[in-house]
Formats: sequence, C-alpha cells, structure tokens
Amino acid sequence: MTELPELSGKVALVTGASRGIGYGVAEALVARGDRVCITGRNEDALKEAVEKLGADRVIGVAGKAHDESHQAAAVDRTMEAFGRVDFLVNNAGTNPVFGPIADLDLNVARKVFETNVVSALGFAQRTWHAWQKENGGAIVNIASVAGLSASPFIGAYGISKAAMINLTMQLAHEYAPLVRVNAIAPAVVKTKFAQALYEGREEEAAAAYPLRRLGVPSDIGGTAAFLTSDQSDWITGQTLVVDGGMFLNAGV
Repeated sequence: MTELPELSGKVALVTGASRGIGYGVAEALVARGDRVCITGRNEDALKEAVEKLGADRVIGVAGKAHDESHQAAAVDRTMEAFGRVDFLVNNAGTNPVFGPIADLDLNVARKVFETNVVSALGFAQRTWHAWQKENGGAIVNIASVAGLSASPFIGAYGISKAAMINLTMQLAHEYAPLVRVNAIAPAVVKTKFAQALYEGREEEAAAAYPLRRLGVPSDIGGTAAFLTSDQSDWITGQTLVVDGGMFLNAGV
C-alpha cells in the first residue's frame, strides 16, 4: 500500500490475519484509516503481512489463538502501541479433519472448539476489560454458513461455527449498550484454508452460487468494515450471511 488514508483514530485487533480472510479484513480497516494489530501462528508470514499492510500503522503479534498468554500479549501489545482497541475481529480458526463425526477423534473436536470458539471468547473478554467496557466499540466474529446447516464431512467445524453464532448473541446481549457484537457467515472464500473445497474444480463449485463466483477475502473485509462502522450503529447480535446467494438454492 503506497498511499495511506488519513488516520481514523480507531484501532482494531484482527486474529488469524497473516493471510486469507483475516488479511482481507485488516486490509479493509487499514484502507479506511484504522491502525491494526494482526495475529497469526507463523512469525515470518506475519511480518510479511505487516510490511504489505504498512508497518507504520500495523503491528503483528505471533502466537496460537487458543493460548491464553498469546491472547493477553496481543491485547497488551495493541494497548501499548496504540492506546486503545475499539474493534475486535475474531477470525482465527482451524479445521484439521475431514470426515463423518461418527468416527471423529474427540481430542480433535476439543482442538477445533478451543481454537474456533474458546479463543474468540478469550479475546472478547480481554478487549472488553482492556478498553471496550469503558469506551465502547464493536466485535465481529467470523462464523460460517457451515454453522447454519448440516455440513457433511466438516461437521466439527460446522458445530464450532454454530457455537460462535450463539456466542455472538450472548456477547451482544451482555456487552450492550456500549459494544455491538455481530458475526459474518461466509460461504466458500478463495483462501488456502478452504482450498480443498474448490481446488481443481472452481468453475464447478462456483456454478452452485447464483452470483456464479466464489468469495474472495475482500468480500468479507468490506462486510467487517461495515459492521465496525457508524453505518451499522443499530445492528447487534446478528449474523450476516455473505454467500453469493448460495442459500437461495435451498428452496423447493
């Protein structure tokens, strides 16, 4: 990014943002003038993302999302660097298994929930106590359409995203009126994370969508920017489906 906009005065923390959807969200927030802290497991990838986004406005904190010490470090570093944390975008997630849940290793299920749900709650608690409880703000949880219906072969992931949708409502109720909490439920977005769902058959996969294309990270980035903007000031506890019209095909 060569031309940066005027600073908005707002600060965001985006988890799992060295690439994919998280990077798309961070890019959208930087583009409107926010300063951003991004997290990710791979320190080298995180450094590269910071440089691309603009090291004068973006910092990175490496670590695993489910690690409570990492959660604390990310929030503390954001406060030290920028003095506030207005927005939290919980994007970090995992889906290490593909297959029926009848044969699912329960330790794998625990890992999915620790990363996809418990870590989101942990980050929400820490940003609340660090800044939002007294100053307000917004939280956006990246859920999935897999959390809204049966999702063959990615059932553990879908169950965790359904839990995240309910977590969104619980937090929205508890954190009101100062903090708005919403979720985004994307369909397939073209990222490395979702590659197995479309690789080698993208045209076929896209044909199932009325808009005839898969999502890209900027689709979700723009939605997250809206949900953390003044234009969404009367929206909380909602899950916004961003799916290229996929659910329109569920009719008779």
